[in-house]
Amino acid sequence: MARPATTVLVLLVLAGSAAAFAVSEGLKVQKADITAVHIGKVVGPDCNCTTDRVGIGFRLTRSDRLTISIIDARGVSVRTLVASKQFARGKHHFTWNGRTAVGAIVPEGTYEPRIRLHRAGKTLVLPNPIRVDTTPPRIAPISVRPRVISPDGDGRSDVLHVRYRINEHAHALLFVNGILRARTKFERTRDTVAWYGKVGGQALPPGRYRLALAAVDLAGNRSRPISAGTVTIRYVELPGLPLSAAPHARVVVIVSTDARRVHWLLHRRGEVVSGGSSPRRIVLRAPGKTGRYRLVVSAVGHSAQGLLIVRKL
Repeated sequence: MARPATTVLVLLVLAGSAAAFAVSEGLKVQKADITAVHIGKVVGPDCNCTTDRVGIGFRLTRSDRLTISIIDARGVSVRTLVASKQFARGKHHFTWNGRTAVGAIVPEGTYEPRIRLHRAGKTLVLPNPIRVDTTPPRIAPISVRPRVISPDGDGRSDVLHVRYRINEHAHALLFVNGILRARTKFERTRDTVAWYGKVGGQALPPGRYRLALAAVDLAGNRSRPISAGTVTIRYVELPGLPLSAAPHARVVVIVSTDARRVHWLLHRRGEVVSGGSSPRRIVLRAPGKTGRYRLVVSAVGHSAQGLLIVRKL
């Protein structure tokens, strides 16, 4: 007699499980009110750049009357973007500039969009935090090498490398004589920014150039430039003072360049007196006639001039 009772109990358990499964599956197929949520991660309200506002986008699966607010970490509303306004189903996009309704910048921290669906009787807090950042990053140079470059394309001392560190993830900016000349591709806390000594593909003339570093973070906050010293662009240089030698004397000229070999010519009154090709240390024989001679030294498309005075000593 116990067997029929057991059978009934088993059937009841199976029926209950089936009903629970049906309810569960029914909940799964219910359409979400909001889908395709896309929200920006960071906003810099005072940067005057593309990140001084953040986008809030989503798809409404059915028409409804919405109130959209921005709440802080305590759940307190700091800004109402939309107040009880009807929207049709479909995609919608809004922006927030990190400020209150009266234009004041909210305190740094994380904020979330809250959406009230009046018809559906639901309030949703989108789990996509927005970080408000108003503090510029801090950057410091670690090394600047080499201090003398020659951007002539020969593969020797063509590029300046400035190594730096930043207190947060940010792009590094390199200024040369106050003008932005290089920006890093990646937002790293330690990296190197390179400068090739060129503007518009053209190498700059010889001289000393001032360097400065700045940084711009993910929110668009930019630090003030700080000095990184100077770099000298040099192609071919000769000693600044005139050289002096007796007739037929041996003359040694040290050329400042990174070229392996240089070409030189000694001129007087437009006439070539002598010339040759040698490494960076030129050794020549002074002419027998006294007078003033112009020494022209060239390498990799650049040249420098000096003066050789031949006189009886």
